Amino acid sequence: MPLNLDERQRFLAQPHIAALSVTAGDHHGPLSVPIWFQYTPGGEAWIMTGAASPKARLIAASGRFTLMVQRLAPTMRYVSVEGPVTRTVPATDALLHEISARYLPAEKVAPYVEVAKAEHGEQVVIYLRPERWLSADLGAV
Repeated sequence: MPLNLDERQRFLAQPHIAALSVTAGDHHGPLSVPIWFQYTPGGEAWIMTGAASPKARLIAASGRFTLMVQRLAPTMRYVSVEGPVTRTVPATDALLHEISARYLPAEKVAPYVEVAKAEHGEQVVIYLRPERWLSADLGAV
């Protein structure tokens, strides 16, 4: 059964690991990779990635991407959102801290942020405006 708008937005706002998909051009399937993301109901979703990464290059070329999240319990549920890129900006320490705190225990955030700043190179934040949604709660399996 499809989820209503409120259910979709609340589910997407939870700290699931997303599968990001973006077209990879002629003669290739889409690039699909796991990724951390941030989303607030009613707003834009955003990801952080290397400025020169394949993800960043492909998203810039296509101008849009898809995020899909799922869970298996207590019921099998998924939400997929696709839309255009609204902006790409340089990553900031505040955004790196925000996304790290979404996924990591509080005591792990500062050490992770320090490693990420030292080892990940130049990062960008890419914003997506949700345009097309697919969702379902398939019930208990």
